[in-house]
Amino acid sequence: MDAGSASSSLRIVVVPWLAFGHLLPYLELSERLAERGHRVSYVSTPRNLARLPPLRPATAPRVDLVALPLPRVDGLPGGAESTNDVPDQQRELHWKAFDGLAAHFAEFMAAACADEATRPHWVIADCFHHWVAASAVEHKVPCAMLLPTAAVIAAAQPPSTEQSEARAETRPRYEQEDMAPMFDDQGASGMSLAQRWQLTKERSALGVIRSCVEWEPESFPLVPTLLDMPVVPLGLLPPSPDGGRRAGGANESSEHATVRWLDAQRPGSVVYVALGSEVPLPLEQVHELALGLELAGTRFLWALRKPSGAAVLDDGADMLPPGFQQRTRDQGLVTTGWVPQMSILAHAAVGGFLTHCGRNSLIEGLLFGHPLVMLPIFGDQGPNARQMEVKKVGLQVARDESDGSFDRHGVSSAVRAVMVDGEARRNFVAGAAKMQVVVANSERQERYIDEFVHHLRSHGAAIATDGKATTAATS
Repeated sequence: MDAGSASSSLRIVVVPWLAFGHLLPYLELSERLAERGHRVSYVSTPRNLARLPPLRPATAPRVDLVALPLPRVDGLPGGAESTNDVPDQQRELHWKAFDGLAAHFAEFMAAACADEATRPHWVIADCFHHWVAASAVEHKVPCAMLLPTAAVIAAAQPPSTEQSEARAETRPRYEQEDMAPMFDDQGASGMSLAQRWQLTKERSALGVIRSCVEWEPESFPLVPTLLDMPVVPLGLLPPSPDGGRRAGGANESSEHATVRWLDAQRPGSVVYVALGSEVPLPLEQVHELALGLELAGTRFLWALRKPSGAAVLDDGADMLPPGFQQRTRDQGLVTTGWVPQMSILAHAAVGGFLTHCGRNSLIEGLLFGHPLVMLPIFGDQGPNARQMEVKKVGLQVARDESDGSFDRHGVSSAVRAVMVDGEARRNFVAGAAKMQVVVANSERQERYIDEFVHHLRSHGAAIATDGKATTAATS
């Protein structure tokens, strides 16, 4: 089957990183490709695949969920397949187990490429999957590398020019220190994240990015030059606004206790608080966040995540300041279980979103036009937050420059500015509404997928014409 033919369907292998912030949007990508008639093999581990939302009936026949067993590593808890399952001190063991998937993936590729009827036209690999890219090269299948946001790529460049020096100087000290482990060898795994990135990049013919120029006009145009490779936008891959694909489905979501609580609140009066589960806050910072919400006086719904491996009461009482829940029982609701985030964000009672600024959360919050209180913790979240602050969609909580800590007064001030203070709130609501136009424009987002498919066809055809299965990014 000719990958360059506009009438032929493509066979594509998608291999996301083992974190749900990657698994979910790239499942969305897989389904959007399947909607267009293409066949997708979506590769992860058994437990991760079992925890995904069900495939949409229209796409299920063309999406194969391929389970590769995660190798056992001494010291890593059984069943710790996603990053959400792994305590901080065991991350290097997770990387070691992840690298053990290489042999299983090589077997999968060898079987797929043994028959022209199943041979992939493309492999799409997350940015640390150097062994996925290597297997693609071995079997003469072009590889596309999934990239982080353009803001992160721009922020990560070494200060070799005046422009990049200016960018580097805007990064707070604690964030620069957080970047240092990117260059460490991750202990048991023996390889740094920077090495993984570089090896993947060298073996990839194309960079693809879950972004678009409308989302980050300041940094998106810089990426092809910074990486010295062709880069194609995927758009933002926003989830379905009705939240029906989330765990439990739309009916269960509407009956969830958090949604029933919201039903009793005034429109626009509640700030929804959710900081993800990948890097839990230290207990003393959880207390400052709690006391800041109390001090702000606004209504709040807090999806408080349990630290990995910690025994926490169902209501989170042992994580909160003494007496907090009694004092705020008429002001807010704290829950530590699963919550239907899309149903919550879609609810009329929610008027703002206190978020860690992960890419999924930003897209979901702005899909509904919510102004943001921003509390970035790790990785891409700092650059993402600064990008959103420039767009005037919200405000960052004030932080200590040296260690990134915050206090209750900084939380209260930011929450009140976004939720209460008249002129400030109006400006943030207006900024969020402008970004909602970008995220919620389904026609534009679908067009990015169509253009991506066109690029896969034309790029694949060019590689075939040249007699090359893949090209290095710098060729």
